[in-house]
Amino acid sequence: MSAREPECVWPLDAELGEGPVWSARERALWFVDIKQKKIHRYDATTGDGRSWDAPAQPGFLAPLKDGSFIAGLQTGLHRFHPESGAFTYLYDVEPQRPGNRLNDGAVDPRGRLWFGSMDDAEAEATGCLYRLDSSGPRVMDTGYVITNGPTFSPDGKRLYHTDTLKKIVYAFDLDEDGAISNKRVFTVIEDGAGHPDGPCVDSEGCVWTGLFAGWSARRYAPTGELLETVRFPCANITKLAFGGPDLKTAYATTAWKGMSAEARIQQPLAGALFRFQVDVPGLPQYEVAHG
Repeated sequence: MSAREPECVWPLDAELGEGPVWSARERALWFVDIKQKKIHRYDATTGDGRSWDAPAQPGFLAPLKDGSFIAGLQTGLHRFHPESGAFTYLYDVEPQRPGNRLNDGAVDPRGRLWFGSMDDAEAEATGCLYRLDSSGPRVMDTGYVITNGPTFSPDGKRLYHTDTLKKIVYAFDLDEDGAISNKRVFTVIEDGAGHPDGPCVDSEGCVWTGLFAGWSARRYAPTGELLETVRFPCANITKLAFGGPDLKTAYATTAWKGMSAEARIQQPLAGALFRFQVDVPGLPQYEVAHG
């Protein structure tokens, strides 16, 4: 366990808060509310929040060098322009699967965008892991109901990806050309502890994961050993991101999706944005090299 006390910094009541991304140049945290079709920005200096409407369910944001983002929407990949709030179409990822949507995503140390798709009904294993190449999205792995991640080791040689319904976090070898191999189980979340949601990695190569319905976030050693558990005042912890000037502030998105009316009364901070301090800094947020 851990004595760390997560602090609510924005009680915005997100139905499915996800995908936090730290912008060092803005000193701000960007994230999405998938089900409410919102993009949110939290200013860490002023504490102010701002929101934009998305034209379809947004699963993730990936920063570009010009300050815009690639947004993974149910309708495909778009460029999101914060200044105007406009979305520009880029790629239709799965036109043959209208029941799917894009979920989590991340940028690797070489600037490649990786992201997953999933069955929006959370029932069929129609989800895939993709890598965005200059010619468009490329399927890298298949057979997921709910994808989360991926995330990468500090040296960029290992990729972690989560099968949320199976409660498994996988590890892959990742080569310089972006090929993945040697898929293996990194850790399995035990029964009663919730489901592994979005993962991220710190500068020691340890993997943090939010636990949906698990009231906590966990830190695992690169060997898969559980090192630390941080408890929250709400059940659904979706994903962490490291921010602050020293990358020692962990921000966590949460959700009230699937909760009963009674549970929402008992968990008034479900859907809030939290933060807590860590001893080991995170890794810098990488930007997409092309998009």
